[in-house]
Amino acid sequence: MQIWVGLGNPGAQYAMHRHNVGFMAVDTIAELHDFEPWKKQFQGWAAQGRIGSQRILLVKPATFMNESGRSVGEAMRFFKAETGDVTVFHDELDLAPFKVKVKTGGGTAGHNGLRSTEAHIGNEYRRVRIGIGHPGHKDRVTGHVLGNYVKAELDPLADMLGAIGRDANWLADGNDARFMSEIALRLAGD
Repeated sequence: MQIWVGLGNPGAQYAMHRHNVGFMAVDTIAELHDFEPWKKQFQGWAAQGRIGSQRILLVKPATFMNESGRSVGEAMRFFKAETGDVTVFHDELDLAPFKVKVKTGGGTAGHNGLRSTEAHIGNEYRRVRIGIGHPGHKDRVTGHVLGNYVKAELDPLADMLGAIGRDANWLADGNDARFMSEIALRLAGD
């Protein structure tokens, strides 16, 4: 069982925040791959399904970003999973908007959801870093991260989320390079 976690904050008022793009990504994957309905589990919402031959558990922690790791740790213990079985989808300030990169391990770059996840399971999990861009000055970071996507960003956002969902099979098979390449090709064609 692979555990794919989307980071975000629960509640309608946060739904379109850049900080919630992890939730958006796993919602799209669930929809495009006909996962079971979401149910309350692991201090959040969980949905099970398959992508190709791989069993995947999607998780959206309801603990708020700063405590995301509690939910991730609970799901891991339930399935007796290893840290390497976990993939976390999250917003990334240091990537251009709508760019998608995958890496395993590394620092938290001040991201409270990653910091909490690391505190609970270590840091050798895979991360799908979804670019939201940097607002230019550190004083504007909080407003940018916790701000809604603006109207001009909605089409590129939908295109990127669709690409993540459609190319999730490469991620499920552990072919991170192909996953990134396919997304880049899809988005370049727009």
